[in-house]
Amino acid sequence: MVISIIGLLAGLGLPAINGAMKAGKKAEVAAMAESIKTAVNAFYAEYSSYPSNSGITDSAFLTNMSTTNTNGGNYRGIAFLEVPPKFTNSRGIVTPQGLYKGGGQSNFFILIDTQGLGYVNPKLVSSVTNTNVASSVAVWVVDPNTNTKAVGTFK
Repeated sequence: MVISIIGLLAGLGLPAINGAMKAGKKAEVAAMAESIKTAVNAFYAEYSSYPSNSGITDSAFLTNMSTTNTNGGNYRGIAFLEVPPKFTNSRGIVTPQGLYKGGGQSNFFILIDTQGLGYVNPKLVSSVTNTNVASSVAVWVVDPNTNTKAVGTFK
């Protein structure tokens, strides 16, 4: 009897633990997206222009934003972004292991309103269904559960 009760409780508890772990990963990714957005805005505040190699957080973007490299528009060598190692690989700034099934990782998308429209349209560059997001800078990854929603700086 005791063993069956313990088994029942374990069966009910494991899905809740998995859900909490996934929600934690998404919150971690959203916080990194907000950090990237803040770094892009700080770059703009310093140079009165956005980083030239934005669109995706590739290795060139990472080099330009997180080190004192003076190439790519960061002429003063300011470190705008400090990225934890779990968010980096040879491709640049990526999602940490465990967000996508099978250990896959994805770069963050960056969309900047360079035309002064007052919004960006993430649907143009990714599979998310969000359109006309009121923001000068949007940073996100595609939600691994839906493939049409974003995890990042907008809903």
